[in-house]
Amino acid sequence: MNDMSANKNEFILGFCMSPAPITTDIFIRTPEDGYMVCEQQAGYGQEAFTVLCLNTRNRLIAGGIVTIGIIDSTLTHAREVFRKAILCQASAVVLVHNHPSSDTTPSPQDIKLTKQLIQAGQVIGIKVLDHIIIGTRTTNSPKGYTSCREMGVVEFDS
Repeated sequence: MNDMSANKNEFILGFCMSPAPITTDIFIRTPEDGYMVCEQQAGYGQEAFTVLCLNTRNRLIAGGIVTIGIIDSTLTHAREVFRKAILCQASAVVLVHNHPSSDTTPSPQDIKLTKQLIQAGQVIGIKVLDHIIIGTRTTNSPKGYTSCREMGVVEFDS
C-alpha cells in the first residue's frame, strides 16, 4: 500500500470513528429554554442570528451567533446556519434572533427565511424545531420572545 492510500484509509477511518460531540447539561425542549440560552441578545443594538445545535435528545451540543446585521435586518443564508450543525453532527437546530426594536412579532422576511431554512434542513437531514425572536420584556411582550412554532406561522418539523 502506498502512502497516498494509507493516508486516505486513515482519513476515512478517522472520520467514521470520530467521537460523539461534546454535550452540555442544557436541554432545549421549549421556546423558553431557547430564550434563556440567548436572553442577552435582547439588549443588542443590531440584529444577531444565532443557531442552537441539538443532539437527538434535544441536548445543546453547540451554538453561537452566525451573522450580525444592522438595526433592522441581518443577511442570513442556509450555508452559515447549517455549517456548525453539520460539523458538530447535530440532528436538529433552533433558530434565534433578536429584534432591537423589542417588537418580537415575526416580520414577513422572518417567516420567509424560516421556511427556506426548514426546507434546507430537510434536504440535509437536520430538523429545524423552532425560530425564536427575542426582544426586551414589555407589557406587550411579557415573555420577551415569540416562538414561530407556538404562533403557528410556519409548519415545523416534528
